[in-house]
Order: sequence, then structure tokens, then C-alpha cells
Amino acid sequence: MSEFKIQMPKLGESVQEATITRWFIQEGDRIQEDEPLFEVATDKVDSEIPSPVDGIIKKIFFLVNALVPVGEIVAVIETEDEDELIKLNQNKEFKPEVQKKAAQNKDVATEKIQLSEPKQITQPSVDSGIYESKPTRFYSPLVMSIAKSEKISLAELEMIKGSGLNNRVQKKDILSYVDDLKNERISPAAKIADKGIKESISPVKVLSSIGSSDQIIEMDRVRKIIADHMVMSKHVSPHVTSVVEADVTNLVLWRNKSKDEFQAKYGEKITYMPVFTEAVARAITEFPLLNSSVDGQKIVIHKDINIAIAVAKPDGNLVVPVIKNAEQKNLVGLVKSLNQLAEAARKNKLTVEDYQGGTFTITNFGSFRNLIGTPIINQPQVAILATGSIEKKPAVMETPTGDAIVVRHKMFLSLSYDHRIIDGALGGAFLRRIADILEEFNADREV
Repeated sequence: MSEFKIQMPKLGESVQEATITRWFIQEGDRIQEDEPLFEVATDKVDSEIPSPVDGIIKKIFFLVNALVPVGEIVAVIETEDEDELIKLNQNKEFKPEVQKKAAQNKDVATEKIQLSEPKQITQPSVDSGIYESKPTRFYSPLVMSIAKSEKISLAELEMIKGSGLNNRVQKKDILSYVDDLKNERISPAAKIADKGIKESISPVKVLSSIGSSDQIIEMDRVRKIIADHMVMSKHVSPHVTSVVEADVTNLVLWRNKSKDEFQAKYGEKITYMPVFTEAVARAITEFPLLNSSVDGQKIVIHKDINIAIAVAKPDGNLVVPVIKNAEQKNLVGLVKSLNQLAEAARKNKLTVEDYQGGTFTITNFGSFRNLIGTPIINQPQVAILATGSIEKKPAVMETPTGDAIVVRHKMFLSLSYDHRIIDGALGGAFLRRIADILEEFNADREV
């Protein structure tokens, strides 16, 4: 028998610590390679950390909600075969940098750890105010969380066949069951009505109410992080917002004409956002100061143009995945990248790498049929573009026989920028250039 130390992985270049938000195991549990050990959260992303080896959980050193520095030992797994450690070097999917040295030799793995005894870690139980009867087997916090959100009773949980050790229900098992329910592939007889066991779980914790209708609602962890980041940005950067109106009639006509052909040819749906991204990347090559960040008294102009796209998740929170080297991608490449990131965001499958390295951000207010917005800069960037809803409007156009009122497709573009390094002339010229690129879009462009 040998011991393998699990350390807090490095989840990003600038990340020095992370919060443990959930344990999927407890001391004494047997775990298999690639099964989730614990979930961590940073100001960028939530991640499940898998086990690099098979074994038994010998010791857990931190409670839920503990803030742990990168590299700190969080748990010890007792392995049955020391060769398990050699397998770690061959595991290409498990990449936390802090584990590399531990896998290089057996001496590191077998080193005994002398740490103080942790407080007892409380595991969620199915009878803690949610279920009135006790289960016949152990369910991980993740499985319980899914059961709560999907309103699955204990009786239903007990029926699910688990693929884990001792018929233990894993994440994939309960998600498959939920998918079957939604697609009505499970017979009504299997849907046991367990009254007194199943409860409706509210997604928002209500602390108290004021008067007959007012309520105080506790922010969740992600909302707190977003709030702190936005306040910090307004405090750090003096914001200025400029607005222009762009005539995007040619773009609208091209998309209406080409969207079916585009999907048939490339297998991807095309929206307006890839075209906006293309225009921004092109404009940045002409105005490189907009692709910078501030480091104390220094301005760092970034070589790569990495466009971050604000995406609203189903839970209402906002994430900002990044299209790397956007200036090097053609329209088809941008469409594929955007669709992949959007799909991953909807399914909570974005990785840490998907969030890193952004140098400029676009947020689409138009997706909510808003005309104009004044977005807050995504630090440490120096500018963010908001795209409004496209609407038909009457416009005056010059013709050989005089002015005429015609119907055109128009939208507002608003740019918030850091006035420490970008003045109104530069910000206004950059924004006008984006509008010009969109207005010059070739309606006869080939798909």
C-alpha cells in the first residue's frame, strides 16, 4: 500500500488560491481514477477535480468553503499498487501542474504526511429536512444536488441502477435518468409518488420578508463574485461611453439570404455575433491601444487579439469565454468557435482555459431586444463594446432625383472605455470604424 497526496491544482495563470465548494467523497470511500474528488471555485470558473488514481480516501484536510492556496495538500488517497503513481504520467487529461513532481517517483508518493487532525467534515444527508426517510446506500453531494433541482424523490433515487462500486449512483446515472424522464422513456409505474418524502426545493434562499411582499434574497457565490468584480472595475477605471448608430442593412440582407446555405455547407447556424466579432478584430488591428491593459503606470499592448463574449447562462449568471486569436480566424472559424463556447456555457462545460487571456469584450444587449447599453469594463481590459437590437427604421437617403425616405436596418453600438489611457477622440474613432466596417459589409459576399 502507498499514499498519494492530492494537492490544490493551479487553475489559471493568476490564480493563487481556490475555495472548496463541495466534496464528492468522504474518508473511507473507495474512488476510481477520473471520478470526481471535489469541486473548487475561483473568481473565474467552477471546476470538478478528478482523482488521478484508484484507491481509498485516507484523509481529508479541509472543510467545505475553505480557501486553500495552490499546491496545498487537500487529501490523501491510499493506493493498492504503487504502479498507480506511474500511470499518472500517462494520464493526459489530468493536468494540474502541482501534481507533476508527485508523479515522478514513488518516494514522493510514499512519504508520510504529518498534519493536524481536521474537524469532522459534514456530508449532506438525504434526511436533513429534505427527505424524511433514510436511504439504503450513500449518495454523493453532487447526486443529491441534481435530485433536489430535478425534484426526484428518495424512492426514485433508490430505483436508479448505479454504475459505481456497490451499485453507487454516479453523476452520469442520475443525469441519464433525468434525460429519460424528460423524454418520457420511463414508464409511469416507475415514477413512484412518494408523498411526504419529495419536497419542492426553491432555487433561491429567502432570508426574510419585509411587509407583505418585500423579500431579502441572499446572493449566491457567483453573483457575489460578479458584484465585487463590477464594483472594482468602476472604482479602478474612469468609464466613458460613446454611442453610434450603424446602418447594417447589407448585413441583414446577406444573413437572411445565406443562413440556410451556410448551415447546409458548414453544419453551423450563423448569427450576427460572429460578424460583430470579425469587425471588432479588424478595427483593433488599426487601433491597437484598444487591445491593451494597465499595469500600474505602464500600458501593456497585447499582440494577440482575444475577444471575450459575454454569455448569459440558464441560471441567470454571466460568463465571458474567450475566442483566442480572433484576428486570425475567418468568418466560418468565428462561427464555429462562438457556437462551441455558447453550447459549452449552456451545459456548464466551459474549462478554465476558455476564460483566460481575453483582451477585449463584446456584450450583446440586442439579444434581450435592448437598444443601447453602457457596459462595465471587464478588468484588466480597457474597453468593452455593447451591440444593440437591430430594428427597421425610416432613413433619408440621397438618390439621383433627390432625397428619399426608405426603410433601413439600424442598430446602436456603445463603447465603454478606460479614460486613463483612451481619450474621447481615440475611443470615438475606434467605435466609428467598427460601424463603418459593418456598414460596408458586402451583401453579395460568398458563403
